Amino acid sequence: MKKTRYLFAHFVLLLTLTLHTRAFAQTPADSITGPVTLKQAIDYALRNQPAVKQASIDEQINERDIRIGLSGWLPQVNGSGLYNYYYKGSPQAGASGANIPSNTGSIRNLSTLGVTASQVIYNNDVFLASRAKRYSRQYYKENTLSSQIDVVSDVSKAFFDVLLSEKQLDITIADITRLQRSLKDARNRYNAGVSDPTDYKQATIALNNSLATRKQTEEAIKSKTALLKQIMGVNAETPVSLSYDSTRYEQEISIDTLQTLNVNNRIEYRLLETTKALNNLNVNYYRFGFLPSLSAVGSYQHAYFSHDFSDLYDKSFPTGYVGLTLSVPIFQGTKRLQNLAKARLTVQRTDLDLVNTKNTINTQYTQALAAYKSNYASYRLIRENVDLASDVYKVVSLQYREGVKTYLDVIVAQSDLRTAQLSYYNALFNLLSSKIDLQRALGILPVGEPQ
Repeated sequence: MKKTRYLFAHFVLLLTLTLHTRAFAQTPADSITGPVTLKQAIDYALRNQPAVKQASIDEQINERDIRIGLSGWLPQVNGSGLYNYYYKGSPQAGASGANIPSNTGSIRNLSTLGVTASQVIYNNDVFLASRAKRYSRQYYKENTLSSQIDVVSDVSKAFFDVLLSEKQLDITIADITRLQRSLKDARNRYNAGVSDPTDYKQATIALNNSLATRKQTEEAIKSKTALLKQIMGVNAETPVSLSYDSTRYEQEISIDTLQTLNVNNRIEYRLLETTKALNNLNVNYYRFGFLPSLSAVGSYQHAYFSHDFSDLYDKSFPTGYVGLTLSVPIFQGTKRLQNLAKARLTVQRTDLDLVNTKNTINTQYTQALAAYKSNYASYRLIRENVDLASDVYKVVSLQYREGVKTYLDVIVAQSDLRTAQLSYYNALFNLLSSKIDLQRALGILPVGEPQ
């Protein structure tokens, strides 16, 4: 009894340790917290975005398809079994694959057990599978890279779009603070009899407009953040806050605009080239479809005969053979020739896709380069306007308090400052987005490996 209890306690302890070990060994769920940088957002998206995961699964499916195709080169072994009861007449020689001895008497029960094997020596299907594996693997790897490039571009642009709205909100809040102070000054001057009610009414109108803009911007941030989380593969309930580093972004705006376009750097072009290689393999497949298929075959069987079922398996009559099987396609109703012509047309169509894609890439590069240069020039000019508008506002605001300037001058100065600040951030993030487009057009958009 004590021994039984000891064994039971030992079993419970072992089971508990096993469950705890498995629990601790489980991979923790991927999460993203704190202010998120652009690199962190991209890395998270490359690990969790459904499109990237699907592309990775497609690679695995293709690998299984390759193994399925190559399995034809391996020996094929099959077992077989047969049982027949002859209620009238008797089985004849060769009916079971074995010669029935003449001295077996009346036979009512027949059974065979055996194994057959075959080994392909040459077959057009498995030959195609062995040649196509390299290109199919290359195609699906390039397809995964294409998905990653899409994610990097989309996440970057959505990230900058959210940051732009957040900076717009900060500018609007600062503008509201200035307008509230101006409204207070205008009302005090009116109460003191220095100015008429027009000043504080104009201040009220401007403040109400800014309050409405703040609400619109807040809702826009929610919408754009939801889009960013969707592209990143983040749950809708997970809060995401973004990190803004103005110095870093200003340092990363430059790119060498003298780089030469090479269409082979574009993943779309490489995918088409790989597709063409696979199509050429199909042409060769149908071109050599007239070649015979040759296989080595072998069989070994035991035959059993008896009048009574009870002693059916008492004695066996083994047979076996080895040989070659040759299958020669003589006439298929021109099916092979029609498939060959179709495969050649597919190659011609892919050639035209390559030409069209090359032209499209050149157009995209020209447009991306023009947009980048335009945005870069705008950014350089607008960046100076922020400091100038800020200095003008400070001077005009001070002069208004001293009675030198009218309130209309203050409103104009405030509007110029707000416009300059908004234009600056618009120019900065437009420039960063156009840089991404240019990098993608050149085929040099960096894609980090998912960790």
